Amino acid sequence: MWQLYQFPLCPFSRKLRLLMSEKNVAYELVRENPWEGRDEFWQLNPAGRTPVLHDPDRRIALADSRAICELLEETVDRNPMINGSALQRAEIRRLVALFDENLYADVTAPALHEKMKKRIVLRQSPDAQVLRQMGRLLHGHLDYIDWLVDTRQWLAGPTLSLADLACAAQLSVVEYLGAMDWKGHEQAHDWYMVIKSRPSFRPLLAEKMEGLPPPREYAALDL
Repeated sequence: MWQLYQFPLCPFSRKLRLLMSEKNVAYELVRENPWEGRDEFWQLNPAGRTPVLHDPDRRIALADSRAICELLEETVDRNPMINGSALQRAEIRRLVALFDENLYADVTAPALHEKMKKRIVLRQSPDAQVLRQMGRLLHGHLDYIDWLVDTRQWLAGPTLSLADLACAAQLSVVEYLGAMDWKGHEQAHDWYMVIKSRPSFRPLLAEKMEGLPPPREYAALDL
């Protein structure tokens, strides 16, 4: 069975967990705090980042969430999440990159640093100015998600895809950290609630980060 090295608030691990659940691929969680820099983990992934998908029996260690997702798409036929025509598949990959790179850098990464790492690792207070800037950038991303929802059935087209999972994974971390503001973004909020209600999301909603409880509305499905 696959072992998935991750920590509860890693958005890229969350994306992979959603995909594996949607495809009904069995795995067991292995807790890994990448900021601890364990030598054993660096041997699995020299980049020192989660997630890592490891099969010790077959001596396989896979790193980088997009590479792992692509492998699962190629090897598991159930519930394809990069599907459709060549143009549709390109659009899915474009949006996955947008959410993995831009949404993460603008919103999820500063939220994690200010609200998680400073609290449980550095023992520092968050920087209010950084959080305000993060909030402004969040609304810009939500504006774009609103537009996608207005013009398509799902973010990348007519069917649920890896783009939806990648975006929801990022926003779920922001929501857990109490930094989510849906005001003025009803379309994005309604889409997110649909994703959040899927069975694949339930394990994420049940998992907690030690010393950092989520807000009460985090697990609610009818905000």
